[in-house]
Amino acid sequence: MTDRPSPGGSGDLTSAPGAREEPEVEDAFDRLVTEGQDRLTRPLLPLLTTAFVGGVDVGIGVLIYLVVKAETGNGLLAAAVFTIGFVALLLARSELFTENFLVPVTAVVARKGTVLQLLRLWVLSLAANLLGGFVMAAMIIVALPGVRATAVLTGTHYAHLGVSWESFFLAVLAGAVITLLTRMQHATNSVGVQLVPAVLLSFVLVGAQLFHSVLDSIFIFAGLLTGHAGYDYADWVGALGWSAFGNLVGGLVLVTAVRLLRVPHRVREERAQP
Repeated sequence: MTDRPSPGGSGDLTSAPGAREEPEVEDAFDRLVTEGQDRLTRPLLPLLTTAFVGGVDVGIGVLIYLVVKAETGNGLLAAAVFTIGFVALLLARSELFTENFLVPVTAVVARKGTVLQLLRLWVLSLAANLLGGFVMAAMIIVALPGVRATAVLTGTHYAHLGVSWESFFLAVLAGAVITLLTRMQHATNSVGVQLVPAVLLSFVLVGAQLFHSVLDSIFIFAGLLTGHAGYDYADWVGALGWSAFGNLVGGLVLVTAVRLLRVPHRVREERAQP
């Protein structure tokens, strides 16, 4: 039997000052930087179409959520089938606004992109997500009158959350969940493995009724388009602004910043490159 170095001893590489992170984490960082550069420099039309389809994909999840909720009254069962929207999001290579709290931010921190490019990506992806989601909500309400009452009930919940610590932390948790989903998917190149967080964490997002800027906007749109909602577009604007702020805090602070602290040497190395 070979002797193992005692914790803290000279053979314990993980406790040595300046020890490097495990290779898997460094590989994931490299993938994030490379993809982040691509997203930041994406031409206008591909950026808008990718994000528009992202809103459509999530809208498909909303469609089946409303159908199942209307038929069964079971929110958790409806949340379980909603996950098809995030499966579509992954396999179709479309994109959500909140997915951009990790990948392009990592590239900007590594100085492979600019803050202005990041703001452009955020604003345009959010706008295109919302447009795609609005189109889907409109078709759902016209095509499936049986879900209208459920759409109003669901939309009312999010539209009336208001500005409070409760709604803020629901939004922070939503941002953290989506950014963690993104990070987990970038830990592997296997699409089969990437499907696991897509299903599990999107279930957490909807099952716990977290406050997600794009998803909950689609629910609110669906209720509004019935013409019988007890809220209006001003309520939606307030909900969107507050949820987006909380999503940013959750994604950037709880996940992205902490993950980058795991590979400070790689950040320095990337910044040193021309």
